[in-house]
Amino acid sequence: MNRWKSKRNVLLPLIAIMIIVLILSACGKNESDNKNEGEATNKNNASSSVEEGPLSKYDPPIEVSFVRSTDDTLETNVLGNLSGETLADNRWTRLYEESLGIKIKYDWVVKGTDQYTQKLNVTLASGELPDVIQVDAIQLKQLADSDMIEDLTELYDKYASQLTKDTLAQEGTAPFDSTTIDGKLMGLPLTDGAIDRSQLLWIRTDWLEKLGLQPPKTMDDVLAISKAFTESDPDGNGKQDTFGLGLSRELWGGAMALEGFMAGYNAFPNMWVEDASGTVVYGGVQPEVKKALQVLQNMLKAQQIEKEFGIKDSGKVAEQFAVGKIGMEYGQQWNSLWPLQASRDNDPNAEWQAFPIVSETGDGAKVPLQSNTRLAYAVRKGAANPEAVIKMYNLHLEKNWGESEENDKYYAPPEAEGVWKLSPVTPGPAFKNLAAFREINAARQSGDTSALKGEAKTIQAKLDEFASGSKEGFALWGWERIYGPASSYSVIDQYDKNGQFLMDGFTTVPTPTMIERKSTLDKLQNETFINIILGDSIDSFDKFVTDWKRLGGDDITKEVNDARIK
Repeated sequence: MNRWKSKRNVLLPLIAIMIIVLILSACGKNESDNKNEGEATNKNNASSSVEEGPLSKYDPPIEVSFVRSTDDTLETNVLGNLSGETLADNRWTRLYEESLGIKIKYDWVVKGTDQYTQKLNVTLASGELPDVIQVDAIQLKQLADSDMIEDLTELYDKYASQLTKDTLAQEGTAPFDSTTIDGKLMGLPLTDGAIDRSQLLWIRTDWLEKLGLQPPKTMDDVLAISKAFTESDPDGNGKQDTFGLGLSRELWGGAMALEGFMAGYNAFPNMWVEDASGTVVYGGVQPEVKKALQVLQNMLKAQQIEKEFGIKDSGKVAEQFAVGKIGMEYGQQWNSLWPLQASRDNDPNAEWQAFPIVSETGDGAKVPLQSNTRLAYAVRKGAANPEAVIKMYNLHLEKNWGESEENDKYYAPPEAEGVWKLSPVTPGPAFKNLAAFREINAARQSGDTSALKGEAKTIQAKLDEFASGSKEGFALWGWERIYGPASSYSVIDQYDKNGQFLMDGFTTVPTPTMIERKSTLDKLQNETFINIILGDSIDSFDKFVTDWKRLGGDDITKEVNDARIK
């Protein structure tokens, strides 16, 4: 029996009568009645159509409203390279209308995640929600508690395709842990593959070779490379104007981040980890973090980290990579596409490679991974067709990874690699990228790539173009650094085979005190860490720990452990 269904045998006769009444009522309405009924009629008709399936089409078409953000990749690399396609009218919006009878409408569009968060908060406060809204776990809980969004439990059971169900099952119960509230599915999980956020150490290998250095095996090696990249004039201009390590004010995330560096000292901020007694504790207040911060402070004093990092966002720091002023960064598998491709564009001799993060001892470092479900699609309470987003979810997966896939058109065609971002709904299989690498690598080793299909075939075409040495292929260097023989996924493949992943110890819905205090505690943490790196007394970390616990951290820790017991 499905995990969300409950036995309501007493209601079955009543439900059967209601369905019959609705069907007879729908049959009895004429065309004029339907027009006058409006949104309420659409909802009744949708719920009474027993023939509807995961990819059934609305006739007449319906309109579904969203809100969303864009980014530089979408605006420049996608829309900038496509003729006749806009955010409002493109291959994805046309596909949803032609295949499902769903017309996409955007209530508002902003650029960047920060602006989206700000605009979204205003929207949530106003109560004027679109039909479908992408939210984080805390926002989902707040909306559910306020009875502002639909329970999707039965709709998911009815409309989710087998591909959707299989995809969401790839990482166990995690996708539903943060979207199921009081036993009800209150949001459709947006999974993005935790494994794809593995931390790597990207190093400029032409500088390594020039200075006679080897890739690092320990954190001491990392520090030695950083020192050499700062003091030994790797760019050959006779000036000490390069930095060993790139870091931005955001501190965490996909590029110029600290998670991988901290993991080298067995420190795991932003995660919940088990201590020796089996109790789950917050990684950001553990003594190992203090040690890592002291090392970073020493590096900045030695000018291995730019002093202005605390006021520079990742975009500004990316400019330093582009002009050849930074030699290392911790980040994720896609960093060769950004910010490192710009380094290569400006200097064809620049070479970057992803290496495993390392530990103090030289043993395999634990690679921190948080839940693959950080976001969800919630549906406004009273939306005419709450099941529509599930159908869109089904179709997005089908056209990219299903039996009728057209991955080279709808996911990453050569002319617009991020075209999948044009869709307002963007799920993907958790292990798709690692699976593609393994397929490509096996074909590469066999000497025959002709049998590749789907995403692996699309990626291999990019690798072939790069290997051809053509002008167009030069721009595909970043893809080779992700999927080639010595690439980011070759490292992640080894992480997986070696069992190096450390999963977050808390994946369920946010606790009450998290909802109330987490943003304040996160701000306190980040400000304290930045100030310590910039030169504040390392003992200010101890004050931070005390304040963190007093301002809600102790309560959150108790709630987290109580939730795990349940």
